[in-house]
Amino acid sequence: MISVSSVAKLNNPLDNIAIVLIRPQFAGNMGAVSRAMKNMGLSRLILVSPVQDHLSEEARMMATSARDILEKAEIYPAPEKALRGFRWIAGTSSRKGRNRGPFITPREICPEIIAHARTIPVAILFGPEDKGLTNEELAPCHALITLPTHSSLRSLNLAQAVMLLCYELYLASLSHSPGKPVLPQLAEFQKIEGMYAHLEELLLRIGFLDPKNPKRIMHTLRRIFGRANLSDRDVAVLRGIFRQLEWFATHRDPQDR
Repeated sequence: MISVSSVAKLNNPLDNIAIVLIRPQFAGNMGAVSRAMKNMGLSRLILVSPVQDHLSEEARMMATSARDILEKAEIYPAPEKALRGFRWIAGTSSRKGRNRGPFITPREICPEIIAHARTIPVAILFGPEDKGLTNEELAPCHALITLPTHSSLRSLNLAQAVMLLCYELYLASLSHSPGKPVLPQLAEFQKIEGMYAHLEELLLRIGFLDPKNPKRIMHTLRRIFGRANLSDRDVAVLRGIFRQLEWFATHRDPQDR
């Protein structure tokens, strides 16, 4: 894991961006993703619960000259373990159903990703080939990305999707200027998730959320707070407010309710 202190010393923001494949199904795609990454200057690959062996002969054949990326890929059993330490996360999806969005295109978001990657670790999530990322897997994301395609066939092969996004990241990095203002440090993934768990518990307690479907409103709240790019101090202040509201809900006079 790249430490926050060492991130500021990086000359190339692409070095601080991880491509995260969640439950990839085919070894060939993992190899092809490695090649796409190396073509565009990225090097950190994270695999979450891969279905097939990422070091199989097929994977190595598809990786060709990018086998080094494949061989040093980090393997994790669950997304929450893979995302520890990251401070900005984006998820990709071609499905724009209810409780999803707003979505943004790679060309629109990649300059912001490069700006964040100058100083903090960034993760970009891709889902399995058949169904993509679930709502729960998209929940921690600060931004949701969709790749525009023709209406005759909207879905992309996993490696193709990674290539297109990495291409836009590479183009954005070419126009990156070290003299541009540095974006504020953002809170780590686990601190943000702790804040959301605290908020959900509080809102259930005061009757704001539907106990049968709390995620519906929590999804909206995640999008609101995600756009705010919360820092460690922001999270600490919000959790202080939550604790005070909890105290008030516990100690106020029942007749006032």
